Amino acid sequence: MQQKKQLSLFDLSMIVVSLVIGMGVFRTPVNVAAKAQIPELFYLAWFIGGFVAFCGALTYAEIGSRFPVTGGYYKIFSAAYHPSIAFAINCIVIISSAASVAAISIIGAEYLSKIILPPAMQNETYRVAMAITTILVFYFINLLGLKASSKTQNVLTVIKIGMILTLICAIFFVGNIPTATPVFKTNNGSLPSWTDYGKALGLCLIAVSFSYAGYAQTINFGGEVKEAKKVIPRAIIIGLTIIVILYLAINYVYVQVIGFEELKSAESIAAILAAKIFGPAGFNALSIIIFFSVMGYVNVNLLSNPRAMFAMGEEGALPRIFSRMNKKTEVITLSLSVFTVVAVVIIFYAKTFDKILNYTIFLESISMASSAATIFILRKRTAHLDKKTIYTVPLYPILPIIFIAAYTFVALSIYADDPNAALNGLYIFIGFLAIYFVSRWLKK
Repeated sequence: MQQKKQLSLFDLSMIVVSLVIGMGVFRTPVNVAAKAQIPELFYLAWFIGGFVAFCGALTYAEIGSRFPVTGGYYKIFSAAYHPSIAFAINCIVIISSAASVAAISIIGAEYLSKIILPPAMQNETYRVAMAITTILVFYFINLLGLKASSKTQNVLTVIKIGMILTLICAIFFVGNIPTATPVFKTNNGSLPSWTDYGKALGLCLIAVSFSYAGYAQTINFGGEVKEAKKVIPRAIIIGLTIIVILYLAINYVYVQVIGFEELKSAESIAAILAAKIFGPAGFNALSIIIFFSVMGYVNVNLLSNPRAMFAMGEEGALPRIFSRMNKKTEVITLSLSVFTVVAVVIIFYAKTFDKILNYTIFLESISMASSAATIFILRKRTAHLDKKTIYTVPLYPILPIIFIAAYTFVALSIYADDPNAALNGLYIFIGFLAIYFVSRWLKK
């Protein structure tokens, strides 16, 4: 069944923004500040993260232009490497996304319950019920079709951008902040060397990289975009430009409003900005901001991940039924339903599931580097395509190589910081490879 081309440039740009901006912007700056120790390294990490993200955006823009298919993030691995690698990596992405949806839905419920429920009802049972309700609401919206879910996503993303811009305005409400002068400290108390700064920067880039990650999933919508070869590159570039500007601006505001030394151990940093603007009502304002951010994140994952499952069903990595669409709404009903059920089930195990998420961080770095590397293979295989209709990366192959090298560096930094998490991530990957080959053997 041929899918309708329903997504416009604006639709896809808003999807890019929501795939990246979840809860990270309200939490990771604390971790980055603690690892950086000095503001110069802090700003450098966010600047480098933004530059690397642009290198990746331009790389994925060309990949999406050359390979505009539904479930593209699965199919580029399958076409360029092997279906087993595509299966293993996408299973990890799908499960970690479902876990993220579950965990972030609970966080949103925690904030919202404090302003809409009486104290007696602010317990785990009601928070879980609110989190599940949030996921199910967007599940039913997605059942209405791509047009309804994408328009909902547009509204949520515009609200989210507006709310972050509002928080940035806290810079205009700052008084004099007494703060200690930040000093970079080494383990042995000696003067820091370039090696010490490099290690600290690597640890900063772990958190920064994952604050910028997510936009690669945009290529999952390739088969449903109007004029995909032109629109996908433009949407990725526009969306990421918005993200980088917002990230650099709000991190500057965090430092100026909170103070760098205080930022290293601060809690609820967005609440501090909200309090500067709204006074005592700041917590209520923050709770609404957090909940809208949660809603956008839930909806965009219900949009993206079932499309990877659809591609896996098309190629037989999953049962063919996963690729079936509703003839009227063109909704991939089973894939959407299964992803929703997995997210709801994980809600009950969200705390223990955080450990598995830690294991997947290492593999996500590897998957970003290896998926970007498919550009070299795709260029050879699609050299016959008209260059006027295909977006091409400027300064090729320098920008893709920078992106691949950066994520390889992040993976090595993760391994150096936590070898067990990296090795357990590899074991999970090998486990999914085994599942793929066993299932193929059973089919034969």
